[in-house]
Amino acid sequence: MRIGISVLTHEGQNIWENGLGQNIVFLAEAFQRLPFVESVVLIDVGNQKALAPQVDTTEKRLALLTMREAGDVVDVIVEMGGALDGEWLQLMRARGKRVVYYCCGQPFAGLAESPVFSKPAHALRPDRCDEVWLLPKDATLLTPMMRVQHRCSVYEVPFIWHPQFVQQRIDEVAKLSLHYGYTPRRTDEKGNARGLRVAILEPNISVVKTSSIPMLVCDLAYRKDTRSVSAMHVLNTLHMKDHLTMLHFSNSLDLVRTHKATFHGRHDVVGFMVQHAEAVVAHQWENAQNYAYLDVLYGNYPLIHNSPWLRDAGYYYPDFDADEGARKLLYAADHHDESLTAYSNRSNAVFKAVDPFNPRNLSQYALRLKHLIDSRQTTTARGV
Repeated sequence: MRIGISVLTHEGQNIWENGLGQNIVFLAEAFQRLPFVESVVLIDVGNQKALAPQVDTTEKRLALLTMREAGDVVDVIVEMGGALDGEWLQLMRARGKRVVYYCCGQPFAGLAESPVFSKPAHALRPDRCDEVWLLPKDATLLTPMMRVQHRCSVYEVPFIWHPQFVQQRIDEVAKLSLHYGYTPRRTDEKGNARGLRVAILEPNISVVKTSSIPMLVCDLAYRKDTRSVSAMHVLNTLHMKDHLTMLHFSNSLDLVRTHKATFHGRHDVVGFMVQHAEAVVAHQWENAQNYAYLDVLYGNYPLIHNSPWLRDAGYYYPDFDADEGARKLLYAADHHDESLTAYSNRSNAVFKAVDPFNPRNLSQYALRLKHLIDSRQTTTARGV
């Protein structure tokens, strides 16, 4: 079996601009481990003819081809990192090749927010694929919607992550004498640890991941104990810092009034944490699986989050419960230093479960690929 995965190269690309670029690499490497996969290539729908500088395609044996070049060297096409031309996909399917739409983003938000908020979007033919693959974060709730929209079968596939890119970045900052990883905090003359410097990493470009609840969590913890939070850093907010709602909301917070809050643009997790923070407060709405969470846990930093998928790792609070989130932040401020080993063990269990090369994950992807090809052969034999 020969597989092609779509990617979108563009000027100034960086592997840290989103999780999708990393996800594509992890999936390609997982496919390469399957004994029946002859080759994996990347199909570029962008304009740079090269991936982000952090990805060594030669070392990873990943050729980057145009759609024209890929047409004769793939049997299965995975539309994942960039939208493929509809007419080309129609031709490929007519030639007997199978097409999968691997949806990593939250599909309902992508469908609803573009027209509501006048966001740019691609208008793609919904019937361009043979199967849709969804991550566990979306499969339970949104499989029926995707099945109706795309008029084909929808399957859940494993969420995968590997620390190779975060470790690469850790090694880079280490050359600047910067250390990524939680370090127990100094105590004052009374034996109290200094307050946590908290980072809020949400991208603030969709309602599924915003800074609103984390800001409330931090502020309530500070109101209950001013020693708990020494600084709140809110990333990815410069594009909305002058919006009236954001101004009123921010200025209502004690952390802002006492000049302990700073608003930033975009930064990578490692580069920011090594300089400015030792804890992260996060919030999501029907988007529970997030690479940033794993990057933070990899550094053993306190992660206060509402992801049910990570209920046993980090410090979990449910739904929109900012009050419980504040309690967990206060608990982390008081007890994280003394429970680092147990905290790390829980995180390691998550890393093992999402490892692309975990036999369970490999077998599930193998099952999906074999089913995809077998269903084509069955359809062809019936003359459909």
